[in-house]
Amino acid sequence: MTAPHSVSVVIPVYNGGPSLPDLVSRVTAMSAASPDLDVIEIILVDDASPDNSWAVIEDLAEHNPVVRGVALARNFGQHAALLAGILETSADVIVTMDDDLQHLPEEIPRLVAGLTPGVDLAYGRSIKEEHGAYRNVSSRFAKWAVSAAAGSEVAKLTSGFRAFRGWLRTGLAQRTSPHVSLDVILSWMTDRIVPVPVEMQQRQHGQSNYTFGRLLRYALTMLFGFSTVPLRLVSYLGLIVGGLGGIMFIWVVVQYLLPGSHVPGFAFLASAIAVFSGVQLVSLGILGEYVARLYSGSLGHPPFVERERTTERGGAGRG
Repeated sequence: MTAPHSVSVVIPVYNGGPSLPDLVSRVTAMSAASPDLDVIEIILVDDASPDNSWAVIEDLAEHNPVVRGVALARNFGQHAALLAGILETSADVIVTMDDDLQHLPEEIPRLVAGLTPGVDLAYGRSIKEEHGAYRNVSSRFAKWAVSAAAGSEVAKLTSGFRAFRGWLRTGLAQRTSPHVSLDVILSWMTDRIVPVPVEMQQRQHGQSNYTFGRLLRYALTMLFGFSTVPLRLVSYLGLIVGGLGGIMFIWVVVQYLLPGSHVPGFAFLASAIAVFSGVQLVSLGILGEYVARLYSGSLGHPPFVERERTTERGGAGRG
């Protein structure tokens, strides 16, 4: 019989006090009933909740040896809270989930089982939509922005219910920018990603903090903060405008050369403006590409991340 996976569960908390006792109890019960995994720690990261979440976390940590609490100095956002918790983990597998019981603890074994030998990251994909129509639309837009930022179609599969290999934390530890998107960073480190169908349910306590406006701001942050797509769009726009201006200019010249034809001054002026505008936009796009390369270097993109290494001859492996 193979040894069970050691699992660290990381839960960012914001106004999650009412649901935390039930959540921790169910995670603990799931671990006791699962022969294939062993939850060695539940890390609760309080993102400066205005309610009594931290008091609840302290009480849970006092009475449950696997619970550990981390309180952030101010509200840094969900992904920053996740990063803070992940860097505290020590297990072979890391699972992240929300604090509102939408992600069912009983589905963790199914999610972890998705980490087959050829997979490093598994996302829980809800079998049915668990949000309202407007939230689902905004969520899809946010995923599209993450996909554009990461340069990977796999990013469209993302969800807050994740299971990934513990060695990926080494790449996350290299992150120094205040702007954090866990899914973008993970996609930089591995492309061995799969979706896993899981059951999810409606939020059990309170209301979601991810309104349409916040999801839209998150999507725009991902698009402009992790991607050079907007700069490239400027270049493409310049090529289109310049091309249309060139066609107009050729038409003006042909009209001028035809005997008896009259070329309106406006047509000549419009074509000239379009040509020069196109040149300016293309030039701006080229300059933007150079700036983007400098900017990309400041994002903390890990140059490499080790998955594993062989055992050194005559002794244990390094690291």
